[in-house]
Amino acid sequence: MKTKFSFLLFLIRFLLFSQEFPPIVKYSSAVYGAGNQSWMITQDDQNYMYFANNDGLLEYNGTNWQLYPTPNETIVRSVKVIGNKIYTGCYMNFGYWTRQANGRLKYTSLSDTIKNKILDDEQFWNILKYDHWTLFQSLNRIYIYDTKTGKFTIIAPKKGVVKSFASKNAIYFQTLSEGLFEIESGKAKLVSDHPILKKFTIVNMFTTEDGLQIQTQLDGIYKLAGNTLTRFATDVDAELKSSFVYSSQLLQDGSFALGTVSNGIFILSDKGKLKYHISQSKGLSNNTALSLFEDKDQNLWAGLDNGINCININSPVHSFTDDTGVLGTVYASATFNGLLYVGTNQGLFCKNSQSNSEFKFINGTKGQVWSLFVYDNTLFCGHDSGTFIVTNDSARSIFSGSGTWKFEPVPNSRNQLLQGNYSGISVLEKVNNQWTFRNKIQGFDYSSRYFEVTDHLDVYVSHEYKGVFRLKLDPSLLKTQDFYAYKSPDKGKNASLVKFNHQIYYAYKGGIFKLNLKTKQFEKDKLLSSIFEKDEYTSGKLIVDNSNKIWLFSKNYIHYFSASKLSNQLKQNIIPIPSSLTNSMLGFENITQISKSTYLIGTTDGYYTLNIDDLSFKNYTVFITDISINKQNENLKNVAIGTEGSFHANENNITLNYTVPEYNKYINSEYQYLLEGFQNDWSEWSTKATVNFKNLSPGKYIFKVRAKYANTILQNTATYTFIILKPWYLTNLAWFIYFLLMCVLAYFINKSYRSYYQKQEKKLIEENNLLLEIKELENEQQLMKLRNEQLSQDVDNKNRELAVSTMSLNSKNELLAFIKEDLKKTNQNDSNNIKSVISTINKNITEEDSWNVFKEAFDNADKDFLKRIKQLHPILTPNDLRLCAYLRLNLSSKEIAPLFNISVRSVEIKRYRLRKKMDLQHEIGLVEYILAV
Repeated sequence: MKTKFSFLLFLIRFLLFSQEFPPIVKYSSAVYGAGNQSWMITQDDQNYMYFANNDGLLEYNGTNWQLYPTPNETIVRSVKVIGNKIYTGCYMNFGYWTRQANGRLKYTSLSDTIKNKILDDEQFWNILKYDHWTLFQSLNRIYIYDTKTGKFTIIAPKKGVVKSFASKNAIYFQTLSEGLFEIESGKAKLVSDHPILKKFTIVNMFTTEDGLQIQTQLDGIYKLAGNTLTRFATDVDAELKSSFVYSSQLLQDGSFALGTVSNGIFILSDKGKLKYHISQSKGLSNNTALSLFEDKDQNLWAGLDNGINCININSPVHSFTDDTGVLGTVYASATFNGLLYVGTNQGLFCKNSQSNSEFKFINGTKGQVWSLFVYDNTLFCGHDSGTFIVTNDSARSIFSGSGTWKFEPVPNSRNQLLQGNYSGISVLEKVNNQWTFRNKIQGFDYSSRYFEVTDHLDVYVSHEYKGVFRLKLDPSLLKTQDFYAYKSPDKGKNASLVKFNHQIYYAYKGGIFKLNLKTKQFEKDKLLSSIFEKDEYTSGKLIVDNSNKIWLFSKNYIHYFSASKLSNQLKQNIIPIPSSLTNSMLGFENITQISKSTYLIGTTDGYYTLNIDDLSFKNYTVFITDISINKQNENLKNVAIGTEGSFHANENNITLNYTVPEYNKYINSEYQYLLEGFQNDWSEWSTKATVNFKNLSPGKYIFKVRAKYANTILQNTATYTFIILKPWYLTNLAWFIYFLLMCVLAYFINKSYRSYYQKQEKKLIEENNLLLEIKELENEQQLMKLRNEQLSQDVDNKNRELAVSTMSLNSKNELLAFIKEDLKKTNQNDSNNIKSVISTINKNITEEDSWNVFKEAFDNADKDFLKRIKQLHPILTPNDLRLCAYLRLNLSSKEIAPLFNISVRSVEIKRYRLRKKMDLQHEIGLVEYILAV
């Protein structure tokens, strides 16, 4: 047993069920913000989806989820769109929802009109439409509502109603132990009481050309033709009997989708052949499918026991996801001899390319597989440990000296290959019909993940961290004759180099460059480089497929170019699948053509296939779904969408939401908006489905939004017109009031100005009179000044005269004194005469006479000086006053001495005594003091 268990684990480890499944979009309860379980699903004319959820009616418009709780806050068990109404059934209540002008739904109860007829604890599990009647089914009764008259008819089987069904021409329901019934003329009519129909619960019924197809919970599918019930055989009858089918749906292509309680979803063809079995291990969120619904785009919606899934049944993209981790990240793939080979970080795997058989691990290839290359009817494998030749499900190592990146044929030598290794380039050669390692090319030891060779044996190598090199190989392929490192273009992360259309291209973040074979320099290719504009660069990986297409990967698209048949121009094709959804390893993207139009693209957890011929998409419509306004720092308020908006000036913050109701996993809608009156140009394309404008100025605005889906601009443009009203103080009435106020104000201003100018005129006259008076005063002052100057001049003249007079007296006295001295020296014989002369001279130089003359003149020149000085110093003698007068005239001691008829020394003594009498401080000068009195 232990050995068998180990062998089983070995098989699980190396065998993987390899069916590719359609994409599944998963929505968890955390995403849509409601209960885990959804019991019924429907869709309206705008492609909005509605779910009967544990927490209420759940709406999804492709962008935003909105939950509407029921009035009695119970679980919504059923939902059905009929016309412009969404009917729902819940615990002891049913009714319909209608969309209001602001885009929100409003509930109207129908059961309240017959409230007394509703049974206690009754829940409504199904809603059907037939002509103008709407049927609400509980487990006890069926309530038939006539939408024209508003009246109800109630069908109440004794043993209750298990489930009801609607076809084009009839309404059916099942009662356990009694069989299948049809409603005719408002009454129940037995259709079949076959034991199978009495024993097993019917999940669903479908109308076929030859009768009814009946899906049971535990006993598979049957056909009812007349009274004959026959089994409809399928590939999964055994699984259906043990899986407890809970929900089912007839798809538009005639297929069946069956949802089970514990085994996921089975999708069968109209012949009963299994197309897909999608379970939790195959990508489904949960194995219990409570409800199924096919939308208008043939997407299959599943309301699971824990979440909601959308399965893109008709998507051109199918994926294989390895949840076990056995397969790993896919780096390379190839089809060869009817097998699909996948190289991953775990090794090399293969399977039959035409079936859903398991992947088988190829022994000996454990480790990184970098490339798969088909040449000369041989499959080469570039591996972390070297080079392998793969035959069916086995691999043989032919080189193990270094890891191998890729392979390239040697020009004009069919039996030789160049292989890029971790440390340079080496040569493989076919000898005796066997490929063997020949030699390593000497002179170049850098890693050669990307390289291309020309007919002249020029090899161009791209190294992610060192840039681009050109090598010249010798004809014998033993060594490099020349070695050149390019300065331009630059090196770059995730850069690559490839040959396409006989041209060598190099791609990195700075753009895509093409080699000029004449100059051997790289020149930027504008067409290819445009792909990396607008921050679209994720990887410079370039891939050329078997049909001569070159593939590139950007942030939001997959691009491929093919050579035009009518010109040298490349034809561009865009696949709108963003890198965030493909889950590819950046720098290691890989795509392989596995059929004429089908490509395999590796991811980090498996791969997905893409059929480029099926890349046709429906032309959807963009809708404005929600418009809300608010005042600054206040809550949003929803407004009507279908009519022109008119908002107060302070309600100038507006938020608009829009959507394209599509549900494809790998394609995101992009939006572009324009607000006329606010901006002149359309915004950049963005996947963001909301926009907010703040503090809009008063005026009229037209909001426009258009969408791009699958790189095609949708035909319609959604518009919304609104007006931001002027504030009350800018309205026409306010302007009229302002005009009146301005007129009144102008009147009063004019009156005030007139009064002002009158006052100013009067004031000016007064000021002029005052100025004239001032002028007169100034003139008088000028005259007085002139008079004072004249008086001052007269005083100065008198002082000069006094000084002259004093000097004259002084000179006279000096002369007389001199004559007197001379006479004294003459002969004494005539002494009497001489004495007489001397006496006469003494009379003429008496101090009293001189002083009297000087005093009179001094009093005329400087009135009251002697009085003032006498008052200040009463002890002064006349001689002291006389000395003060001389000092007032600023005479020197030498000039004063003759006036006193004394020596200069005696004058100094007199001055000293005068200072003592005046009691002057040492630092005060005598003359300065007398001049200041």
